[in-house]
Amino acid sequence: MGENVLIKNVFYLSPELEVKKGDILIENGVFSQLGDVKKDKTGYTIDGKGFAAVPGFVNAHTHSSMTLFRGFAEDMPLMEWLEKKIWPLEKKLKPKHIYYGTKLACIEMLKSGCTAFNDMYFQVDQIAKAVEECKIRACISSAFFDFFNPDILEDSIKRVEKDLKLLSNRDLIIPAIGPHAPYTVSIEGLNTSMELARESNALVHFHLAETEKEVVEFKKNNGKSLIQALDEIGFLNDRLIAAHCIWLNDEEIEILAKRRVNVAHCPISNAKLCSGIFRYPEMINKGVNVCLGTDGAASNNTLSILEEMKFAALIQKVHRSMPEFGAEIVFKSATENGYRALKLKGGKIREGYVADFSLYDLNTVSFCPNHSLLADIVYSASNSVVYTFVNGKAVIENGFFMGDKDLELKIIESVKKVAKELVSE
Repeated sequence: MGENVLIKNVFYLSPELEVKKGDILIENGVFSQLGDVKKDKTGYTIDGKGFAAVPGFVNAHTHSSMTLFRGFAEDMPLMEWLEKKIWPLEKKLKPKHIYYGTKLACIEMLKSGCTAFNDMYFQVDQIAKAVEECKIRACISSAFFDFFNPDILEDSIKRVEKDLKLLSNRDLIIPAIGPHAPYTVSIEGLNTSMELARESNALVHFHLAETEKEVVEFKKNNGKSLIQALDEIGFLNDRLIAAHCIWLNDEEIEILAKRRVNVAHCPISNAKLCSGIFRYPEMINKGVNVCLGTDGAASNNTLSILEEMKFAALIQKVHRSMPEFGAEIVFKSATENGYRALKLKGGKIREGYVADFSLYDLNTVSFCPNHSLLADIVYSASNSVVYTFVNGKAVIENGFFMGDKDLELKIIESVKKVAKELVSE
């Protein structure tokens, strides 16, 4: 499919989340004209009848290669899950595992309308290779631990510096640094990572306040709260995408808002690991930029932001007796807020914005009778994506990766093979 695309006579969600009908012209990777396009400037046209164009989703926190661990470690609390199952298996990972795990993740996300993701893992060269082959946007953070050891920190930072250079100046890739969490990285390590991010103009991806134990033990060991300590070293700022952020009080939430920290809410993973309930209303009322993430497939077990939106809304409704906590809130978190966190002009079907979006088939049971397109997207859409475009180019066509069912099946078989090898070694 060519660089410029015209979609005729299609329903689409406006930036105000109103349903409109018209034409969409994409030129040089951006939406260039909406409405009644008089002049066809492209050789490629799609008949949009029966489709709805919806902005692409951002998976604001995931570990893409962990698709290989899907279903491997189930029904366990977080630290037991990490220490007994996940970390021992991760020690066995080879480059081919990272590559194939990431490639499967990219395809899974694209097929559910996700056009960008924020990743934290190891061997970023393999992640970048898979990302570029799948033509999806990705913020790739070089993950590191120092386990409070200065020598490990020094070695880790040297590797991160090399990774940042490797990730720089590549189409669709945003370089980032991934200090893992407060219980695996020292304050010195966090300070160093943020200083390096400023020098390199990179983002920072971090697990924050995921469990109550993490927060309590930090204060016990350091004599101050986790948020206070991070604020004192200047770690809290708009470069930071902080995953989870469950165990925070009102004052701490206000600090995140003032520092313009981006928060990635992962409701399904948090529920599955019994981590806690996110303070969503308090966050948005204070002005925090709340995004949505799936976490890794090992703790979700899908990478579908469609599922994440529905669960995010429902858990707030039932936990707080707030039936008014609506689809619009979670949809904005999944789209424009995610792009804002990545410093990109996207997440809306608007002229001048990057053309990252999907076409959904309205002639499916989940969209019938279609009283509300927004409600259908958030609460009922499933397996309805026919096309997904990233940077104006179709990467899902007719429901399959690159429009090729055989190619998709070949990739799936390769993933099955390396996953089986990994767990049997």
